Amino acid sequence: MPKSNQQPNKLLAIPGPVEVTDEVLHAIAQPPLSHVSPEFVSIFQECMQMTRKVVETRDGLPFLISGSGTLGWDQVAANLVEPGENVLVLQTGYFGAGFADCIKVYGGKPKVLKAPYGSHIGLEEIEVALRTKKYKAITITHVDTSTGVLSDVKAIAATVRRTSPDTLVVVDGVCSVGSEELKMDAWRLDVVTTASQKGLGVPPGLCILVASPRAIEVFEARKTPVTTYFASWGKWMPVMRAYDNKTAAYFATPPVNLIRAYHASLSEITKLSPSLDERYRIHKQVSRRVKALADQLGLSLVPKDTAYAANGMTAIYLPDGLVASDVVPRMASKGITIAAGLGDAKGAHVS
Repeated sequence: MPKSNQQPNKLLAIPGPVEVTDEVLHAIAQPPLSHVSPEFVSIFQECMQMTRKVVETRDGLPFLISGSGTLGWDQVAANLVEPGENVLVLQTGYFGAGFADCIKVYGGKPKVLKAPYGSHIGLEEIEVALRTKKYKAITITHVDTSTGVLSDVKAIAATVRRTSPDTLVVVDGVCSVGSEELKMDAWRLDVVTTASQKGLGVPPGLCILVASPRAIEVFEARKTPVTTYFASWGKWMPVMRAYDNKTAAYFATPPVNLIRAYHASLSEITKLSPSLDERYRIHKQVSRRVKALADQLGLSLVPKDTAYAANGMTAIYLPDGLVASDVVPRMASKGITIAAGLGDAKGAHVS
């Protein structure tokens, strides 16, 4: 990535935040705009439209809200799950467990299917669970950053639609949107939630969620009050619909400079070369090279099956006798930032 106009810095080789383009940095460094000015309203509307293109939906409603990707969990748990309702949570690492904890906070009843560390969850196991009881939703972590495991969202969604068609399909795409193939409408997904700082190439601070018309209908038909203030779709939906129609509305001040940076990145992703499909192909190509090099060095990947290994990041076990706290500082001294793992084997691997 050309960085001719950027100050020298350590190379960010972590899953997120990632390196960003000069155009994104230039956009975030501009003087702030009024969040109700015609110029900003136009930028926000275009972000809504380009977000739909990235997740490949025609009618999904984007919610662009200040916050980390974790805010997406709160939106799902608070707006779509009512107290006492069951949610099937697929856990392929640390972040699946976090989603389950969030659901509990709002009174939902998560049933966790936990994969062995570095493994994925089989379709048969998911189908058996769906037949045992009624689930309001199923949550799928597309790529769990802690393990680098890639879930087959397309196949899982098809299994859900066949086995339990009323169950909402919710995808945590924080570590996948922009780097892994995802087709919201074609795969019949109800919610895709993500964040700005990974595959979308923007500094952290923006939670991005897209809800299908079916998810909006479920929200509007809920029988109990929403038990959140800032994350309530009742507060945010009129704002998002207003911006989508190129008019201003207010609930809380949006992060105007982050929205401008997001607009710059989305413009690169959706309007310039490479295309979105080509972008996915390049991610796969580079990922294979990185993983092949790790294999040549005698290092093992955390994902046990390369068919279920993420393309936007790589999680690697360290050799015996080394832990992450030995390696991360050494890499930093060479000008490269890598991340220690999270979860059950957090000291044993890096990404």
